[in-house]
Amino acid sequence: MTDRELDRAGIADPALRAAYRHCRALNARHGKTYFLATRLLPVERRSAVHALYGFARWADDIVDRVGVDAVGTGTGTRRRAAALAELRRGLEQGLREGHSHEPVVLALTDTARRYGIEHALFHDFMSAMSADLTVTDYATYADLRGYMHGSAAVIGLQMLPVLGTVVPREQAAPYAAALGVAFQLSNFLRDVGEDLDRGRVYLPTDLLAAHGVDRELLRWSRDTGRHEPRITAALREFEALTRGVYREALPGLAMLDPVSRPCIRTAFVLYRGILDAVAQDGYPVLHRRAVVPRRRRAAVAADGLLRAVGARLRARRPPVRPAPHGAPRPPAAKEAG
Repeated sequence: MTDRELDRAGIADPALRAAYRHCRALNARHGKTYFLATRLLPVERRSAVHALYGFARWADDIVDRVGVDAVGTGTGTRRRAAALAELRRGLEQGLREGHSHEPVVLALTDTARRYGIEHALFHDFMSAMSADLTVTDYATYADLRGYMHGSAAVIGLQMLPVLGTVVPREQAAPYAAALGVAFQLSNFLRDVGEDLDRGRVYLPTDLLAAHGVDRELLRWSRDTGRHEPRITAALREFEALTRGVYREALPGLAMLDPVSRPCIRTAFVLYRGILDAVAQDGYPVLHRRAVVPRRRRAAVAADGLLRAVGARLRARRPPVRPAPHGAPRPPAAKEAG
């Protein structure tokens, strides 16, 4: 993290500065799309986003750490559960005392204090991470949405105080939660094969079954590299479902602080672009990861940068106040003769 970001955020303590730098490195390494969007935020708000994402990334890495077993069985899961429990204890202590020796926790607790973020949102997130250690599939979309409250919706709600709003925060909250869910659904579609290797299937069982698909068929396609029309039909339905959540979240963009909108709009366009990449590539998600083309990413980022610069210039411009009724008008400029 640049010293300018830390200075503008008012972060002076050396240990705290090091913690925020650590979180920024996690964001840059693991969240390329979101890191790109974060750079469109005002400088003084970026460190908080890095802290929120860095903590989420750290917990997710514990859950997905490669072990000697599949999810839900054996010593690998027990080790991950122990590491996650330790992180949770550290989080609770950090939120209570305002200090931690773990960098991601230290930065997170400082951000929570600065922006008044509800502690319950972090506890709900940790509960979802714990579920990932033992839950390997979801029977219905309603069940999946229950899980995503903690794994995705709360991330949007954590971000809201940092981004700022032009409406009461509670009015914008449902849209922020929906956007967090939309982002995660995009990742679920993109990562079907990788999640299957970890022992998890996030596509609802009833959605798959409606197309004659089950875990065994997914495993067969993954192992053989062969495509199956029934799987493609199920993936297409999941894509359509995800696009519906993006439509649900869209009105929330206009509720954000104008200087934050370019960042979230850029993330919105890029994450929704994952759906376009998957569809245009023929739904190959069991065999390879679909990616948004670099040229498209660059174009979206450039547009976001222009919007961000414009929003900041407008924010600095003093408001034009109309002259009181009946006030004398300034004299007209003389024409050059």
